[in-house]
Amino acid sequence: MAFLTIFLCLVFGTIGSCEVTKTNQWPNRSVIVQLFEWKWLDIAEECERFLGPKGYGGVQTSPASENLIIHLNDGQRPWYERYQVISYKLKTRSGDANDFLNMTTRCNRVGVRIYVDVVFNHMTGDHEANAGTAGSTANFSTFSYPAVPYKKKHFHHPVCDINNYDNATEVRDCQLVGLKDLNQTMPLVRQKIVEYLNKLINLGVAGFRVDAAKHMWPEDLKPIYDSLNNLNIQHGFDQNARPYIYQEVAHGGAVKPSDYKDIGDVTEFFVVSEMFNVFNGHKPLKNLKSWGSPSLGMLPSENALVFVDNHDTQRNTGGLNYKTARNYKVATAFLLAHSYGQPRIMSSYHFDRNDQGPPNDRNEDIQPPLINEDGSCEGGWVCEHRWPSIYKMVNFRNAVRDTKVENWWDNGNNQIAFSRGIKGFIVFNTEGKKLDRIFQTGLPSGKYCDIISGQRQGQICSGTTINVSNTGLASIKLSGIGDELHLAIHIGEEVGQMSRTVGLAQMVCERSRYSDLGRAKGLKRSQDFTEVLGGFESVFPIPN
Repeated sequence: MAFLTIFLCLVFGTIGSCEVTKTNQWPNRSVIVQLFEWKWLDIAEECERFLGPKGYGGVQTSPASENLIIHLNDGQRPWYERYQVISYKLKTRSGDANDFLNMTTRCNRVGVRIYVDVVFNHMTGDHEANAGTAGSTANFSTFSYPAVPYKKKHFHHPVCDINNYDNATEVRDCQLVGLKDLNQTMPLVRQKIVEYLNKLINLGVAGFRVDAAKHMWPEDLKPIYDSLNNLNIQHGFDQNARPYIYQEVAHGGAVKPSDYKDIGDVTEFFVVSEMFNVFNGHKPLKNLKSWGSPSLGMLPSENALVFVDNHDTQRNTGGLNYKTARNYKVATAFLLAHSYGQPRIMSSYHFDRNDQGPPNDRNEDIQPPLINEDGSCEGGWVCEHRWPSIYKMVNFRNAVRDTKVENWWDNGNNQIAFSRGIKGFIVFNTEGKKLDRIFQTGLPSGKYCDIISGQRQGQICSGTTINVSNTGLASIKLSGIGDELHLAIHIGEEVGQMSRTVGLAQMVCERSRYSDLGRAKGLKRSQDFTEVLGGFESVFPIPN
């Protein structure tokens, strides 16, 4: 089987995607989706019915640790209560430890990894209410959190608030918006954080998003990261696989994102502001030719977690979000089409107020998304990850993985195009007038289905078909009006010929990997792999 794996990877040019990546994702998967405020069991179901089949690589969950229950003046609970920790017990509005294990098991089975948003820079602020989602209490005035247990000595003193972001010590040792700031130099604090993260690793997670990493010292974070266990092989991870860590560090002030890149990946917030500037028309698309360049002050691609928006930025001015859907879709397409960084997309719920929590019932239980026949969501959920223009670009990203941006073209303004090696080609037109020209696509000759205007159904394309010549040339028209702002073609979406090679290579890579591991927990039968990987069982049976 190992020989067959190497042979197919070489033949199909996918040897890079047969290697284990630091994100611990399945071969030929590369995109994380933030399912903000979803319940664990709803995530499990979404992995099976949509995320796995559509090629998503992972889910970022909301925090799993017990939080303080906060009520607003109208009686509703805000989203930010999830970031006010009262203990490291695994019980929140999203579910308990059993629900969490159910989620990781089911998602890992279909190739969707789980990354948890973890909060250990701080505990709670001061509140009149004093009850956590698992029943724990605290004494705010004495800095006492007995369910951990933390006492006053485990926090930074004297107490101060962050007012000057040009003072690195103040940023890291003072309270962020009144939240009680833990001292990560203390042995017990490190011990409890490591115990919490290792508990999640044992339950099958692939990594962590570290909230408020900017407010902790890198030299305090590194020993915590180094003390973590390897990932749990019972959930299909390779022997000695390490958790993927990406850290929330915004630009501005004395603390720089680059201060953290040697201990883990870092969220690149420059992407948020620049996507807004370019796709809202404040800057021309041609500026994106240097995207990812150090000259822009951006992190190296291998250290950057990139995104158009997250739960914070979509509630502040200066960024795109689902409410500006037309521009948001095109910006997300560029993010996924370009080779820069590890992409994460946002999946939201509708909100009118910045503090508004997720859809819930009279018992304050989070309500599940309602899925329509066309695949869209109702029940107060947006589900951007289900928008066709986004999940199709996830497929594009997977298809062109490990290739470079080549064949760049622009008209000096708001029409651009580029290829991803010999695997994909994309065109953008936000100029408001028709684009009609012959492009060098870099692709092999054939007829390709534009995944934005339609989809391939068997050997027929329901949208625009692009003919690529033997020299890689193609005539492409794009109106730039309405929603017709981009066009994308890639290998695997040819019409008039079979195009299963990429999926076949991916299937063989993954089957070999699970066989070498002695199989992941719960994947014991050939039919499990058939369901997940697409039905090549009769050709390539899984070794028993």
